[in-house]
Amino acid sequence: MKKFMAVLAMVAVVAFAAPALAATNPFMDVPQGHWAYDAVGLLASRGIVSGYPDGAFKGAQPATRYEMASVVARALVAIDADKASKQDLELLKKLVMEFKDELDALGVKVDKIDKRVAVLEDRLGGWKLSGQFWFDANFAGGDQAGSAYTSNGLDTDFEKDRFRLTLTKQISDTTSFYAQFRAGSEGSGGKSGYGDVDGFNIRQVYVDTVLPYGVGYRVGRFFLDFEGDHDLYIDNDAIYGDYRVDGFQFTKTWNTFSAKAVIGRNTFSGAYKSPAYRINGAGDVVMNSGNLYDTAQMHYALDLTWQPNEKFFIGANGVWVKDDSDLAAMEDMDYNTYSVYASYNFTPAVALQGTYYWQDLDEGIAGGFEDSPKAWRATLAVKQDLLKFTGLRFEYQQQDNTFNGVRDPYSFGVNSANAASISDNMPWNDGTTKLFFIYADQKWNDKWSSYLRYQQADFDTTGLDDAKGYGAGVTYQYTPAIAFRLAYDCVDYGDGNIFNHGDDFKDGKDHVFQFRTAINF
Repeated sequence: MKKFMAVLAMVAVVAFAAPALAATNPFMDVPQGHWAYDAVGLLASRGIVSGYPDGAFKGAQPATRYEMASVVARALVAIDADKASKQDLELLKKLVMEFKDELDALGVKVDKIDKRVAVLEDRLGGWKLSGQFWFDANFAGGDQAGSAYTSNGLDTDFEKDRFRLTLTKQISDTTSFYAQFRAGSEGSGGKSGYGDVDGFNIRQVYVDTVLPYGVGYRVGRFFLDFEGDHDLYIDNDAIYGDYRVDGFQFTKTWNTFSAKAVIGRNTFSGAYKSPAYRINGAGDVVMNSGNLYDTAQMHYALDLTWQPNEKFFIGANGVWVKDDSDLAAMEDMDYNTYSVYASYNFTPAVALQGTYYWQDLDEGIAGGFEDSPKAWRATLAVKQDLLKFTGLRFEYQQQDNTFNGVRDPYSFGVNSANAASISDNMPWNDGTTKLFFIYADQKWNDKWSSYLRYQQADFDTTGLDDAKGYGAGVTYQYTPAIAFRLAYDCVDYGDGNIFNHGDDFKDGKDHVFQFRTAINF
């Protein structure tokens, strides 16, 4: 490596610290007018480079790796963190790794350098940007007129399934900012993921801080998801919640007891269907897709949890929803949801969890059917640490058909606008649906992992066949940032559902092969 190459590398790191006027160049063999005159003078003035006893720089002759390591170490001391860019720091990191052995030999501890670089990064205004991009190639088929797995029912579908940008800043010791922007099929209100800027929106944006008496305070847009807060579900199998609100959140912890309160508002445009189902002229129950209304709801929520030790916790919550949209003037659309939950870890690898819900629905939602629906789920989770070859998760779930919550649990493609589910045919009536789900996941090494899944729905409705589904997938972690996944999923809706219940119910089988490229940056 030549000395002038060292100059080029280090100028990229320290040029931001240059004064308005370049420093005088002290080396006799770097005359004024030389392309590197100003850069070498600056580095010399900062003590980053030094010449030979005869006053020469000798930039044309090879430099030793130890000389280069010395330059890197000195640059770390001289760097101006207030003017440094992310690109500058990335270059500095690369140089540190390149000359790690030489720095160690010189007595410069690389771990200290890493800490120095981390400090410099934190001083870049405190802003940190990260992101996630999923590109899915879906190849669907089956007995359906249009596939539930793809946009517009197409057999082949290439989608920008997920695109997220996350922006964070630690404002102070007690205050932080978080924002997540999204686009693609999962982020644009159910639109396809082909395009485009009009689907770009704010998924979450909030500030966290601490009020007097240790009260946590969050303001902005965030998710109301008590089941998720307590890790009571995976994938897309929440019973209730997992939706965003704009508002305020307060949290407080007293030793083993914690509380969370939310005051929020949720507004959707043209996305609410009321009632969800109707009786057609033949007396069949069909989806009512003709009435679309703007909806706005106030949400008041309280969650209380007691956790006396690491193995066990129990809690209860309530969510009170007050509708004040254009529907409120026509129908009673308020509802209240209550739940209790518990979790017990027999060992670090074996956990038993349960959640029980009950609701109070206004007539505008119940539509003449059950207005006090119930729902519950029991889960047994076993980690791969115990079984060695696989992890296992067993879930049994039961919902009254008028329960107003997540109506597509265990769907495949949860982060897409299109997700086939065994619950696609769940009716809106006085019956009950029983759901069974088993999930096995395997991590073979740092590169390879896989999963198997099976789910079944038993509908308590005459003439509506039970549904079942199954799938498998394998993931290859190509680099820490890039992964490839090949997956297959199939849903069997049964036979004769169209004849018995009208064309709003699916019939036969639907399946998809999906190849996903996932990138984290």
